[in-house]
Formats: sequence, C-alpha cells, structure tokens
Amino acid sequence: MSKDAYIHKLLPGSPGGPLLFVFHGTGGDESQLLSLGRDLVPDGTIVSPRGDVAEMGAARFFRRTAEGVYDMDDLSRATDKMAGFVRAQVEAAKPSSVLGLGYSNGANILASVVFAAPDLFDASVLMHPLIPFEPEVKGSLAGRHILVTAGKRDPICPPNLTSRLEAYLRADGADVTVEWHEGGHEVRPNEIEAARRFFAGVPVEGA
Repeated sequence: MSKDAYIHKLLPGSPGGPLLFVFHGTGGDESQLLSLGRDLVPDGTIVSPRGDVAEMGAARFFRRTAEGVYDMDDLSRATDKMAGFVRAQVEAAKPSSVLGLGYSNGANILASVVFAAPDLFDASVLMHPLIPFEPEVKGSLAGRHILVTAGKRDPICPPNLTSRLEAYLRADGADVTVEWHEGGHEVRPNEIEAARRFFAGVPVEGA
C-alpha cells in the first residue's frame, strides 16, 4: 500500500521521533486534528488522512446504513486500506513509537485497525468510539496502551457500549485507561489533558 493511499497532511517532527496518526470525525478533514496532534506530541511527526467515503458530502472512513449501523464489508475494506497506509508511513519514517488518536468515526477506524493489526500502534487514544459489534482481534493486544474517552450522556456512543469495549480490550491483554466526562459527544478539556498525560507516559522503544 502506498503512503499516498489517502489524501493527507503531514507535519514533520524530530527525525526518528514518535509518529502520530490522527483520524477526524464525520464531516471533518485532514486539518481537523493537526493542531491537537502537535499540541499533544510536540516532537512527533503528525500524519492526518482524510476519509475516502462521502456521506451527503461529509467525509468518513467507512460507510454506514444508519446511525450506529455499519456497512461491515466497507469497514473491512477501509481497515485493510488504512492498515496498509499506516505501515507505509511507518516504513518511511522509522519512528521511535507509533501513536494513534481518533475522534468519533476516526476513533472507530483506528479501533478497527488496532483489532486487525495489533502490532501497528504502540499506543492509541479512542475519543468517543462506537463499536456496536464484538471485535475479532487478530493476535494479541498484550503490551499495547489504549486510552478511551467518553461522555456519560453521549447520545451517539452509549456508556454501556464504551464499558463493553473496555472489557473486550482488557480481555485481550491491552493496558486500558478510560476517561469520562459528564457531557455528550463533545471533546472536553479533561479528555485532552488525559491524552497528553497518556502519550507522555508511552514507553519509547530502546529507551
């Protein structure tokens, strides 16, 4: 897979430093999370792909037939394509660590890649993911660090599904942290601070 498989933006960081992939939500684009990525990982190279599916003009990473009802065939296609894109970027950058952050639909594609290719990301931040299916992890998540952030009144991502996702990840060996807030689907400051602390604490290979 080419490292140009997606329209994307890249902000260079320290050579050989962390490589952070950021994945936008529905209706966002490759610029949506760039500044957040730079803020969270100041020395990292930031890669931000644009979703290749349009839903009434809004960019997404895979198709759905209704709110919370995914086109599983297209999710499989998108997962394979994104995993190839990430691998190509990693091979080119040879980073100290590979990090991921996604919001909403971006968190869903990141989670799906983590399930399909557990070796790809050392650490991932899933902001308001909605995984309405039982994940099939191809391998083990042992040694992988995952932060899930969620709203207790999120109408799109019900708290019980967040808790179920946490249980799935823990059962497969991941080191999981969950950060809640009292609101809905919006990102709040405590989530951003949790992501900052999380990425700062990720072990660096060879350190």
